[in-house]
Amino acid sequence: MNEILIEATNSTPAIDFDLNGRLFIKGRSLPNDVKAFYKPLIEWCIDLSAGSVVMDIYIDYFNSASIKMLLEMLRRLDANNKIESLIVNWHYEEGDESVLETGQLFEELLRRVPFRYHEYAETT
Repeated sequence: MNEILIEATNSTPAIDFDLNGRLFIKGRSLPNDVKAFYKPLIEWCIDLSAGSVVMDIYIDYFNSASIKMLLEMLRRLDANNKIESLIVNWHYEEGDESVLETGQLFEELLRRVPFRYHEYAETT
């Protein structure tokens, strides 16, 4: 199992999944083939073994297919018994209620993952 590093594009977020339990997703998520993009990430989350995992998510836009894949990835992390503790830092742009509400919905649907919400200033 190796670290995953993916550069952001106009349609896919940057990914930095480190074996030490620091997971980072940032950008827009509307890939042409959402399953092909997220499947390796989901499989990586199933195999991850780490004491403490902190995932930072900064998604400023996602389509409905990406929402499903992000939720599946979080569910796999939530169910992974090789992870002792997991925290999600959900970052959203000031005033972006849609992204905030998506994070809140995800938190309700997961079993053991606390979310911390971080609002950041709107970028121009």
